[in-house]
Amino acid sequence: MLVLAAVPDVQFHKLRRSAGERFSVVHALTWDDVLTVIRGRPVELAVVDPLLSGDARSQEIERLRVLFPSLPLILYTTLTPRTAGVLLALGQRGIQHVVFANYDDHPTRLRDVLSQEEARSSSRQLLDQLADALAPLPSELRWVLEEALRAPGQVQTVSQVAVRARVDRRTCERWFTRVGLPSPRHFLSAARVLYAHRLLQDPGFTIEDVAKRLGYAQTKTLQLHARAYLGLTAGEMRLSLGPDEALARVVRGFLTPAGAQASVS
Repeated sequence: MLVLAAVPDVQFHKLRRSAGERFSVVHALTWDDVLTVIRGRPVELAVVDPLLSGDARSQEIERLRVLFPSLPLILYTTLTPRTAGVLLALGQRGIQHVVFANYDDHPTRLRDVLSQEEARSSSRQLLDQLADALAPLPSELRWVLEEALRAPGQVQTVSQVAVRARVDRRTCERWFTRVGLPSPRHFLSAARVLYAHRLLQDPGFTIEDVAKRLGYAQTKTLQLHARAYLGLTAGEMRLSLGPDEALARVVRGFLTPAGAQASVS
């Protein structure tokens, strides 16, 4: 999982050491950099300091909350009289997790906070919702598909899935057939459309941003997939389709094993 750290150098190095193998951390030195990274890379969690610009400010963090409401935010700052009022204002915005530098930022504490907020990330929620569809698959393949859902821009083809699962492509496809799922190509494409739909609920993302972040070479390919799996253009699904209905459409059409479909009908 990719974590954005919009904090001074000392806090960044502490955060990176605490993250371990579970989290990758990218550093942003300015608030403009923060927006660029969020729109261009698969950031699932942001750790931010109201003192990033030198002054204690809440405006930039409140803006992040408005533009990207689905992005979990953690405050990691120094407790001073300057930050007290800012923290109160941000708490009223629903940002609950605060870590204080040189006070409670022990590596174990930082890892715990990251793990708690990970549960609110878009990929984690998507994984939870697709758990039933993935459950019948062998564990080695399920792990690779979970990785693909966490970083959909990095695992896009059946060949990439097969290589990471350490099997040949035909074996990978037979696994899907055996449990009654559609082809792995359909699974990957449908999952990317669901991920795109989640991102498009945030007003800070354009359709072009989402296409780039998910590794589409052209925006029109995302549009084609949106029509194929949800029956709507990317713009239409942003405006007229909630997350639960989007998931239900994809599961009904593509991700429900054949036996389960028969029992439902």
